[in-house]
Amino acid sequence: MSHSPTRTFAMLRASAGAQWACVLALSTVFVAAMEAMHLPAALLLGPMIAGLLVAAGGGTIRMGDTGFLIAQGIVGCMIAHAMPLSVLSGALRQWPVFVLGVGSTVFFAALMGWLLTRRRVLPGTTAIWGSAPGAASAMTVMAGEFGADMPLVGFMLYLRVLCVAGIASVVASIAGRGHPLAAMVWLPPVDWAAFAGTAAIAATGFATVKLFKLRAGGLIVPLVLTGVVMNAGWMTIELPPWFLAVGYALLGWTIGLRFTRQMLGSAARALPVLVGAILTLIAACAGFGLVLTKIAGIDPLTAYLATSPGGADSVAIIAASSKVDAPFVMSMQMARFAAVLATGPALARFLAGRAGTR
Repeated sequence: MSHSPTRTFAMLRASAGAQWACVLALSTVFVAAMEAMHLPAALLLGPMIAGLLVAAGGGTIRMGDTGFLIAQGIVGCMIAHAMPLSVLSGALRQWPVFVLGVGSTVFFAALMGWLLTRRRVLPGTTAIWGSAPGAASAMTVMAGEFGADMPLVGFMLYLRVLCVAGIASVVASIAGRGHPLAAMVWLPPVDWAAFAGTAAIAATGFATVKLFKLRAGGLIVPLVLTGVVMNAGWMTIELPPWFLAVGYALLGWTIGLRFTRQMLGSAARALPVLVGAILTLIAACAGFGLVLTKIAGIDPLTAYLATSPGGADSVAIIAASSKVDAPFVMSMQMARFAAVLATGPALARFLAGRAGTR
C-alpha cells in the first residue's frame, strides 16, 4: 500500500524513533562537513544545527533534563581539567582584567535588555532576562519564577548561544586557529579506574539538580569537585575524546531541539530586532576584547572568546578545540557565569523598574 509524500512525512513526524534517526543522520552529515572545513567545535555545532532543523520542521522530540545534565557534568569536568591551580592564581593576579572583561559585558548586555524592554519588543521583563550574558539554563528557569515569559526568554537566550557558538567557531577557523578533532586518537588507552571516578564526578551535577533543585549545579558542582580533587592530587581526571564527544553532542541536541516551530512563530515579529541586538552585543563584546588586547597584551582571539556574551559551556568547547589560551577563556567565562547567577534577579528587577515594566 503506497502513501502520499505528505502522509509519509506526517508518519515520520509522529514517530520519535524516526525523528531521532533524522537527528543522528543530520548530525553526522553536518559534523563531517564542518570537520572537512576544519571548523572548531564541529561536534557541538553539528548536533545543534541538526536539532534546530528537526524541531523547526515540526519535530516533537526533546533531549530532556537528563541528557542536558549529563552534558553539563562532562563539560564541567572538561573546564576544570583545563584550569589547574596555577591558572586560578594567575587570574587573581590579573583581577583588574577580569573585572573589566566581566563588568563590561554584563553592563552592555543589561543596557541592551533595558532598551529592548523600553521599546516593548517583547512582553514584560522577557528582554531583560533574555539579555543576560550567560547561564542560559539557569536564567530561563529563574525568569519563569520571577514572572517573565519563560519560552520567549529561552528562545532569546538560546538564539544568542547559537549565534555566539557559530560566529566564534567561524572566527577561530578564519584566524587559522582551529585544530580539527578528526586528528585525535578516538580510542586511546584508558585508565578505567580514573575514568569511573571522573564519570562519578560528572554525575554529581545531575544529582545536585534532582535532589536540591539547584539548576546551576549541573555545571558548577562537577566543575568545583573536579578542580578540588585534581589540584589536591587525590585522583587523576580521565576524559577520553569519545566521552567528551558524547557530552558535546548531548549539549548540541539540547540547545537545537528547543527551537520549536511554535517558539519561532511567536517570536517571528521580533526576530529581526533580536538578531540585530544579539549581533550588536557580540560586536560590542568583541570591542571589549580588543581593549583587553591593548591594555593586557592578551592574544586577540583569546580575548574575543573570553568576552563572547554567553554560552560558557559552548565557548569552552570552542576554546578547547582552538589554538588559544583556553584556561584564560574558561576562567573569564566562568567568572561571568558566577556574576550573572549572583546578580541576575536583582538586576532584572532594577532594570524592569527603570523601564517602567512590572
